[in-house]
Amino acid sequence: MTAKPMQEPTFLILTALAAGPQHGYGIMADVAEISGSRVRLRAGTLYAALDRLRCEGWVDVDREEIVESRLRRYYRLTTAGRDRLAGEVARVRTTTAVAAQRLGLVGGPA
Repeated sequence: MTAKPMQEPTFLILTALAAGPQHGYGIMADVAEISGSRVRLRAGTLYAALDRLRCEGWVDVDREEIVESRLRRYYRLTTAGRDRLAGEVARVRTTTAVAAQRLGLVGGPA
């Protein structure tokens, strides 16, 4: 059975974490950059998503530190999260290749 397609915010959060551990604000900034500012996560949305992704086993806490008297928690992609992201990349590549071919944007029968 193939996995259900991933929602875009989930894809972007996992993509941000694929570069290495990040704290919440770093993830929000990276998601905005990756998406060309099209997706801007609010803190509540991000932390709810991170809780869900932790329950899925795709993300885990890497470390915590105190910065200016506030707790900063860093998250990392787990092996399962990396595998799930790689699976989603493969799924998207396959479907976009078919679309590109049908539009005549790549070689092959027109």
